[in-house]
Amino acid sequence: QVQLVESGGGLVQAAGSLRLSCVASGRTFSTYTMAWFRQAPGKEREFVAAVSWGGGTTFYTDAVKGRFTISRENAKNTVYLQMNSLKPEDTAGYYCGACRVWGVRIGAGYDYWGQGTQVTVSS
Repeated sequence: QVQLVESGGGLVQAAGSLRLSCVASGRTFSTYTMAWFRQAPGKEREFVAAVSWGGGTTFYTDAVKGRFTISRENAKNTVYLQMNSLKPEDTAGYYCGACRVWGVRIGAGYDYWGQGTQVTVSS
């Protein structure tokens, strides 16, 4: 069982930055792929970024490439999402997820989820 708790969301102006954190419970954190998804009102949850077990491999959805960076610190059971050059269209609830399989971009493939943290970008 893994419990995930996100933090770091808030209100920011366009072109600003935020760093989201997701802390996991349990001693198996390093065996999971970790990812960030987001969900805007009235829309489906969409994949944002993922990082491999050891942190050496990452991939991103095209909309955030070059602006967002995902990373993890296994010693702290934490995954981060550094978000730069934020745009109003980045406004959404952001959720971290844990998956035992690498390369999954569909939410249904993730085993555990946090409660989410809201990011609002004003124009």
